[in-house]
Formats: sequence, structure tokens, C-alpha cells
Amino acid sequence: MSNLSLYLPGILLAYSACLLGLASPGPNVLAVLGTAMGEGRRAGVALALGIAGGSVLWALMTAAGLSALLASYAAALIVIKIAGGLYLLWLAYKAFRAAASAHAISTTVDRQRSPRAYALRGLAIQMTNPKAVLAWIAIMSLGLQHDAPLWVVGAIVVGTSALSLAIHFFYAVAFSTPTMVRLYGRARRPIQATLAVFFGCAGVKLLTSR
Repeated sequence: MSNLSLYLPGILLAYSACLLGLASPGPNVLAVLGTAMGEGRRAGVALALGIAGGSVLWALMTAAGLSALLASYAAALIVIKIAGGLYLLWLAYKAFRAAASAHAISTTVDRQRSPRAYALRGLAIQMTNPKAVLAWIAIMSLGLQHDAPLWVVGAIVVGTSALSLAIHFFYAVAFSTPTMVRLYGRARRPIQATLAVFFGCAGVKLLTSR
């Protein structure tokens, strides 16, 4: 690892940008919260692992030149945007059904699903989020210099992926505590209605934005 002092500021800047993005609640965070409260810790953690896996994939693809690909093929980002918007509207529909029902219906998943299915659902949420693409492009642009060696790329990918895993895991564990589960039990329908509104607005905004 040569010239650590030269590249360390950029690496730390990338970590800071990643933390700021994770601190802003988006569809991925709210999906983890709703699943952890409504379906339990195991489901919430599995969903968080899937989202973190999506973060790893976006980080790797961005480091491999995704920004250059999107610059050459702008239609690729449009496809991601449409897929993400439709997926958010589907989540809104599921949440609306849960809010309208007298019985507990999951926001994003069914109770019969396995941990693997929860993880795949989390992966889908992250991979169909075009804001995640732009966020990772920004993170890599901040952290990487044009002549940065491979170990700098590895440090940014591993570090930001670890941050994503840790933050989403924390959300899943914190919101699956008995206190939060009791809160969910008492306020399930308002919580689901709030999630439905958020997912619906986010989906419409995504589909109509330029």
C-alpha cells in the first residue's frame, strides 16, 4: 500500500458520502423497518443482507466503469428508473392492502417466504433503485483519483459495503425489538398507510422525473 497519505482523504470522503446516503431514509431503509416490525428480526435481517448485497454489486459495477457505460447508453438508466418506479408502486400497493385489511399483511413480503426470498427481495429493492446508481457514482467519483491503484478501489468497495451492511443490519435489529413490535401491533394500519404513501409518491416521482 504505497502513498497511503495521498489516497486516504479520498477514501474517507467516500465513506462519509456513503454514511450520509445511508442516513437518509429511502425505500430500502423503510422496507427494512416495515419488515423487521411486521415480520420479525430474521426477516428484517435477511432483507437487510439482500440490500447490502445490492450495494456491493453497485459499488463493484461503478468501480468497473458503470458511469462510463451510462454516459454512452443513457437508455440504461431510463430502464432502471422505470423498473424502480414500477417496483415502488407495487410496494405501495402491498402496503395499501395491509393498511386496508383488518389482518396483518406484510408490506413487502409474505410470512411464508424463506430468508432467501427475503434476501432476494432486498436485492431487488436495491438493484432497481436508480438513486443508488447515482449515489455510488458520486461516492466513487469523490474517493477515486484517475491514477488510483487497485487497493484504493478495494478499500472503497469493501469499506462502503461494510457500512451498508452494518447500517441496514442495525435498522433490522433495532426495529425488531419487543417494544417496536408492540408499537407495530398497536399502530400497524397507520404505519402501513404511511409506507404506502411514501412508496407511492416515490414511485410516481421516479417515473415522472427527467
